[in-house]
Amino acid sequence: MHGMKSLLGAVLLVVCAAGCAQRAPEARQTPSSSTTTVYVARRVRTLDAERPMAEALSVRAGKVLAVGTRDEVLAAAGAGARVVDLGEATVVPGLTDAHGHLSGLGASLAGVRLEGTASRDEVLSRVASAPATARQGDWLIGQGWDQNDWPEKSFPGRAELDAKLPNTPVVLERIDGHAMWVNGEALRRAKITKDTPDPEGGRILRGPDGEPTGILVDNAMNLVNAVLPPPTDAQLEARLAAALAHCASVGLTGVHDAGMDLRTFRLMQRWDKEGRLPLRLYVMADGQGPDRETYLREGPFQGRMLTLRAVKLSLDGALGSRGAALHAPYSDEPAHRGLLLLSPEEYEARVKAFMERGFQVATHAIGDRANTLVLETLLRQAEATGTRHLRHRVEHAQVMRLEDIVRLGKNGFVASMQPTHATSDMPWAETRVGPERIQGAYAWRKLKEAGAPLAFGSDFPVERADVLRGLYAARTRQDAEGQPLNGWYPTQRLSGEEALEGFTVGAAQAAFAENERGRLEPGMDADFVVLSVDPVEAPPAQLLTAQVKLTVVAGAEVHSAR
Repeated sequence: MHGMKSLLGAVLLVVCAAGCAQRAPEARQTPSSSTTTVYVARRVRTLDAERPMAEALSVRAGKVLAVGTRDEVLAAAGAGARVVDLGEATVVPGLTDAHGHLSGLGASLAGVRLEGTASRDEVLSRVASAPATARQGDWLIGQGWDQNDWPEKSFPGRAELDAKLPNTPVVLERIDGHAMWVNGEALRRAKITKDTPDPEGGRILRGPDGEPTGILVDNAMNLVNAVLPPPTDAQLEARLAAALAHCASVGLTGVHDAGMDLRTFRLMQRWDKEGRLPLRLYVMADGQGPDRETYLREGPFQGRMLTLRAVKLSLDGALGSRGAALHAPYSDEPAHRGLLLLSPEEYEARVKAFMERGFQVATHAIGDRANTLVLETLLRQAEATGTRHLRHRVEHAQVMRLEDIVRLGKNGFVASMQPTHATSDMPWAETRVGPERIQGAYAWRKLKEAGAPLAFGSDFPVERADVLRGLYAARTRQDAEGQPLNGWYPTQRLSGEEALEGFTVGAAQAAFAENERGRLEPGMDADFVVLSVDPVEAPPAQLLTAQVKLTVVAGAEVHSAR
């Protein structure tokens, strides 16, 4: 299994949170400015239009020195260069996940992992055998369940958890992070009763007797989060170290963190200053909670491997938990149109404030109503504040009216999308929105043809932090078994090169880094990944079993499968 050594290290770091002193990644071993390394491979995909293919590249002082034939690169490197023969592998520019959540990934590695559970009973079995790292204070945490994967396809309830753990508060986040399954003790501590009103932008699901069922959607989760003990400093550091190590092991050279809290950002600033960040982090400030005032006051930040230039706002919930805001009712719940997590007025006020402070505004928008509101607001405020050049982003752009797809592309906003969302959601997405609205859903090809820059990610831990699966999904629109045979709405598939560009050139452009990263050219940052297969020309199914052999960031080898 690829990356096993790094993944094992990540797990060990998480385990250390319970009882050892591991606090941070090791300091990066920055290559000397006089050391030159030549990498020779069967194929080097540069994504440079003038020289798209090569046999070798050389690296010095964290930059690409030369790209070309083996002989050309060796000549440019000079005598004494270190030569690494990569054999039959393919080198590609550094892969960036343009939308992930490091804190969430770290918590999922530590907590009860519920991804892929096929029934409620399987969830309960995993909860009953939870690792010690799944505790925050005396609370038990877990993440990753999806009722759409279970036979009954309905939300679970508190009673099942109460039968297993009546006295321990249990909080299990749905896979999309937009719903919680909690037990009676968690409800009691959060003081949620039948008389508790639904908060603005949230739902407390209730039984026929009016009592809470144990499912909290979107802003209703804040009632529990307010009383959930935060992770200790040791837990936080171990979880984040594990998340970073895991990202390197799956071939990521960079991550756009979609909504980082201030406590985590301070830790990343310290690690960046100490040279401990193995990846490039492009941080979106959390613009949803109280931390936004500090971010506004301090403004953007530029470190060595750490950049804060964007803000993340969330306008609606997720499709799977019916929190996505739709213009018309859900096809499978005719009395419900989803939720707005911020009022249009509050959203616009926050957009204006951050634009005026020089931030790129990145907004989570799943439903077609949310996407319309985002586009209208971004257009109005970008014009008013003179910030059209800040490349404002729509995160997910998941279900859109066809006219809004055209509008997004025409105005140059970034479509930050996650290919594996389509292949995870395809069994039930059309049931939610019906045959007409699905035409504008997960519509990568339509957005690209409309002129929108595509920046691809995974939304980890909602999906696996596995860029190879993202490339597979973008090329096939199929599940791992190759279903449906021709792909789900196959006209929206992308070519192998287009898919690769989404995780390289597109992600770099979305972070204002297209002159430094996304391609392999002399003078650009030496960020690249070595894969066992060519992600452009190999049969797509090979991506599912491919190996990440080497991950290089700024010339430093941060992960090796050797």
